[in-house]
Amino acid sequence: MSLGHETFRTPAGPPGGTPSSPLARRARELLAELLRPLGERPWSLELWDGTVVPGSIPRPELRIRLRHPAALRVLLVGRDAVSLAEAYLAGLIDLEGNLDLAFDIAGALAAHPPSTRLAWRLGLLALRLPRPPRAVEGVPGGVARLAGERHSRERDAEAIRHHYDVGDDFYRVFLDRRMVYSCAWWSRDGMTLEEAQEAKLDLVCRKLGLRPGMKVLDIGCGWGSFVIFAAERYGVTAHGITLSRNQVETGRRLVAEAGLSDRVRIDSMDYRDLPRDGRYDRVASIGMAEHVGREMFPAYMGAAFHALRPGGLFLHHAIASRADARPDSMTAFIDRYVFPDGELVPPGFVLDAAERAAFEVLDVHGLRPHYARTLRAWVERLEAGRERAVAAAGERAWRLWRLYMAGCARAFSSGRVGVYQVLLARRRADGTHDAPEVRVV
Repeated sequence: MSLGHETFRTPAGPPGGTPSSPLARRARELLAELLRPLGERPWSLELWDGTVVPGSIPRPELRIRLRHPAALRVLLVGRDAVSLAEAYLAGLIDLEGNLDLAFDIAGALAAHPPSTRLAWRLGLLALRLPRPPRAVEGVPGGVARLAGERHSRERDAEAIRHHYDVGDDFYRVFLDRRMVYSCAWWSRDGMTLEEAQEAKLDLVCRKLGLRPGMKVLDIGCGWGSFVIFAAERYGVTAHGITLSRNQVETGRRLVAEAGLSDRVRIDSMDYRDLPRDGRYDRVASIGMAEHVGREMFPAYMGAAFHALRPGGLFLHHAIASRADARPDSMTAFIDRYVFPDGELVPPGFVLDAAERAAFEVLDVHGLRPHYARTLRAWVERLEAGRERAVAAAGERAWRLWRLYMAGCARAFSSGRVGVYQVLLARRRADGTHDAPEVRVV
């Protein structure tokens, strides 16, 4: 079994019911006892020699395969989400099938803890198991290593590049043809991902009341999906900014291919460097504010406010935490590997920051179920396109994004996090603004 630059030799044994060694036989016995209170399970647990721990249904929806005895040591000793996720990234554990079920297992075991005697026996077993090889401890290579002060311009640029510069070919595997990397809007049954993403882009345009000739800014424009769509469908002149080098390069190429170079511009720019001269009629920020950070929200809202002319509108679209949310081990894993320095704030915090910046809050629209559905669509496409994804960015990146997006889908489905569109207005001196009446459902 090849992991990084090392090769693991796992014991050979017959698939099915007879363990190939006393260690495998002991592991199978104790795991069967640990899992027995769960009853018949829709998932199976397979040891490194191919033997299966009893108790799963004949055709399980998820197969958990421990590729090396060290994987069981991680399960018994680590137990936190970071340790388990790192074992999966390293290839010590394979997860085949419905990944949603993997997030049920910890909860099920917590509801049926082992007896003191069984816990002691499992601990003795763990001592007999090998440690993970040094090459996979911490899974070096995918960890975000940022320097400088948190949310400084330089460090924010590093964080953005860590997340988005994985490679455009990798993102193309699971995104729609416009490469929209934010929540879609499934406004009717039977929509494809492409249709749902265009429906979201159109929803933003209608909420902003876009008309031909308007000047529109997109803060955190990604690969240019919104600015291109708004220029094509609504005849606006659009300016997108991002800190990702890949996105700037690809976005400019897509603008040129669409024949919009005279009306759409994409630049590498920090939101804090935006002009404060009210030159834009409308501003959008779609899935960027998660990078801003709680302490920088006043600067973010202030930048959007001063970029707008009086009477103009700002559409803020971002993932939000619950007010009672607390950091957990999965949050630490995401910060370490996927989304460094990312911070979620509750919707109340966003509204307060907006009003302190002198915006008027016009509308708050929750899209939480839509993001769960979007993420599941992305996971399905990533799984179907595994070979392309691995060719583009490597096996570890494929595993990382699969686990990350499946976990996020679960978080949205359960209500642990949400996503909101907040429509804001910069009032004129007489209190008026340009907000249209938009029917969204």
